[in-house]
Amino acid sequence: MRSAKAVFLKQWRDTLKNRMILLQFMMMPILAFIMTELVAKPSGDIPDGMFVMMFAAMFVGMAPLTTTAGAIAEDRERKSLRFLVMAGVKQHEYLLGVGGFVLLVCSVVSVLMGLISGYHSMELVKFILLMILGSATSILLGAAIGIFSKNQQTATAISVPVFMVFAFFPMIAQFNETVEKAASILYTQQINAMIYDLSGPGVKPMLIIIANLAAFVVLFALAYKKKGLRG
Repeated sequence: MRSAKAVFLKQWRDTLKNRMILLQFMMMPILAFIMTELVAKPSGDIPDGMFVMMFAAMFVGMAPLTTTAGAIAEDRERKSLRFLVMAGVKQHEYLLGVGGFVLLVCSVVSVLMGLISGYHSMELVKFILLMILGSATSILLGAAIGIFSKNQQTATAISVPVFMVFAFFPMIAQFNETVEKAASILYTQQINAMIYDLSGPGVKPMLIIIANLAAFVVLFALAYKKKGLRG
């Protein structure tokens, strides 16, 4: 656990130095806050939480995925992993450190977005848990992409079209029935549906989310078996 903590702190320092990563995490809550305060609240026809609901699935499908993929690919490209292994860091400790940091930041953003939306008590808890579950799913997918990528440029080339599908399909699905049917197998689409109706039944959407999570676990295992974390 000490090694995982060291990787966690390393990722913290790397993120603070990279404004683009910080922007990825802060862009959605900032947009949600601005649109809520300037558009939703002054209007009597738009629910206060409308824009948070719109941006929540987009955040889950983009920020944790691209950040994890980029972080792992960057360490591979810079040969940082080789030095970490020489220092005694185990592979699972490295992944726990990187993924744990990204999940922590996503959790903070989830709380902020939940508060912006005006959720209270159990609705707020359910919203945060859904966001954390979705973020963990994206982190696994991002980790698999990062392992498959030999450098950061490759990771970006792979992750951009992937996150566009997972981040933007739920929004497009609100206006197109064909896209809605196609997107129904995506975890971000189900998270989006559950957030829009936090009091509704969630068994089927949750099963789809878990199926996505399991699929990404398998994908990660295959990537790990083929590539490992060789620097």
